[in-house]
Amino acid sequence: MVSLAPPVVESPRPFSSPGAVRVAAVTMVAAILIAYAGALTAPFILDDQGAIAENPTLHGFWASLHPPENGVPVTGRPIANLTFAINYAVSGVNVWSYHVGNLLIHALAALALFGVLRRTFARSLPANETRLSLGLAFAIALLWAVHPLQTEAVTYLSQRVESLMGLFYLCSIYCFIRYAELSPTLAKNRAAEKPAFGSAGWATLSVLACLLGMATKEVMVTAPCMILLYDWIFFRDGAAADKKGRMGYYVALMGTWLLLGALVLHAGTRGGTAGFGSGVSWWAYGLTQVWAVAHYLRLAVWPHPLLADYGRILGGSPGAVACDLAVLLPLACLSGVLLWKRSPWGYVGAWFFVVLAPSSSVVPVATEVIAERRMYLPLAAVLVAMVCAASFGVRTLARRLGWSSPAAAVGQGVLVAMVAASLMAATAARNRTYRSVLAFWSDVVEKMPGNAGAWVNVGNVLEQNGDLPGAESRYREALRLVPGYVDAHVNLANTLVRETRPEEAIEHYRDVLARYPANDAARNGLGLAAYRAGNTQMEAGHMAAAIDFYRTAVEMKPDFPDAHVNYGGALAELGRNAEAMHEFEAALKLDPNSADVHNNLGGLLAQAGRWPEARAQFEAALKLRPDYGQARDNLERVKQLQAMGARP
Repeated sequence: MVSLAPPVVESPRPFSSPGAVRVAAVTMVAAILIAYAGALTAPFILDDQGAIAENPTLHGFWASLHPPENGVPVTGRPIANLTFAINYAVSGVNVWSYHVGNLLIHALAALALFGVLRRTFARSLPANETRLSLGLAFAIALLWAVHPLQTEAVTYLSQRVESLMGLFYLCSIYCFIRYAELSPTLAKNRAAEKPAFGSAGWATLSVLACLLGMATKEVMVTAPCMILLYDWIFFRDGAAADKKGRMGYYVALMGTWLLLGALVLHAGTRGGTAGFGSGVSWWAYGLTQVWAVAHYLRLAVWPHPLLADYGRILGGSPGAVACDLAVLLPLACLSGVLLWKRSPWGYVGAWFFVVLAPSSSVVPVATEVIAERRMYLPLAAVLVAMVCAASFGVRTLARRLGWSSPAAAVGQGVLVAMVAASLMAATAARNRTYRSVLAFWSDVVEKMPGNAGAWVNVGNVLEQNGDLPGAESRYREALRLVPGYVDAHVNLANTLVRETRPEEAIEHYRDVLARYPANDAARNGLGLAAYRAGNTQMEAGHMAAAIDFYRTAVEMKPDFPDAHVNYGGALAELGRNAEAMHEFEAALKLDPNSADVHNNLGGLLAQAGRWPEARAQFEAALKLRPDYGQARDNLERVKQLQAMGARP
């Protein structure tokens, strides 16, 4: 493998020509555009609705700095929310500017990674291998940029929080490297360079990038630690005076934690979606993360199958956990040992484990136990190891075959091009699953048929498209997988109501309310279903049955005037006039502008001999509808009876 050795001050590290760097940068950006060209019209999906489409704070830049507190991806993340506000100002809820923004962020992150790697390899490679720094940095950054594992952080719009945080993370490290290289001890080795900023400028930019990252996503908490480790390993040759001179920088850098702490305290449990009070036990989440981290590692090497929603998988069999631990523990221990020895490879291992730690530890993220986008930054560590190993293998093979150095370089270039082309094709194919909400959830169902939530989401799309039988079958499959699934019960019941099968729907609403009496969706749904069932029974002449359904309807939806009206009508048909009047009066309190209800109530009052009250109701009906013939006839009849002194 390519050896990464501690740098030596006396051996200046030559950098590649600016022209070669520009060609590499342009090539990377072009590759990103080709890989993601088909994603520019992908619609809002899943969390995009709450984070973008239904986010009122995006309507003003100042308001966007106070994002919603309901647990959407921008909760507690004002800088990410501000970028969405900029997109909203450009295109409203039209998706194109959001996708352009995500691609721009990803391209800038790739360039920042390229810069970090190029300067790191130039410092850490042995003197006889520094010529490889540009090629290695380019290969790793290119493969990182077009790897299909990154699609969730780029194409899934609201997950910009991940890629934007990644950009700030990499910029903070890059600016630190430039700052450290301008220290008195090392600056003499960079005499040929003309830095854009002085030492203080790069230090300020590094702290600013870190500060912005803290206000973008909580994973940024690890950035100061990784910068400190970078300094300890890659600038170990610096003089003591240099280290002491950086104390002010580190105080400012770690001061950015104060902003993150304030944002975390304000966001609390992020609407109940994260933290120890989110309903997921820490030990079950921790066991799940053992499998998750091992799975992320597998996907980095072989990105198939990729899955946008893993559901709420918790725990795992002891055998599976043991197998994954058998892989992860040695890697973690080896990384720790190498880190202790100040080996650059220790930093590579630390990058993988430390960056994943905030989301893949024992602090639960209840809504998404496993999420592939968490590999956005850690993927770089895996690719560093793979590309360096491949480079070493190709060069070793070339020496054994007697190839010249240019031939070996061509061989490495061909290998990188082939892998990059394969990854670009896989990324383009993966982006096609985002072409519609139905395609997105159908892909999840196909790859994880045991995910009940995915079946419900497919059903929701079909129901919105008018395919009620298709929606019904998906909801029933979700209930087969999870019999007590509340959303599946409610959504199936809603679909049955639309299919004019309200009595079947009532069973599902009652099932939910038996366990969750305060569930508003079930209460409202039951009220509507009972109302429609009552109508069916009334049309069939089954008044007693209709009354039972209407009673349920007004109990569940007391603010539903039509239910009160029909309930009153059914009671009146059975001669229960006093109860009927009560329902008509309740209906008029909710909707006083119904001429028919005024007329009906007036008729019952007239039957009871309450002439003045009856006249008032008929007059109210005529005031609302002057051409209401029946109300006019009723009013005249009441006047006559009242004049005759008639008794009820």
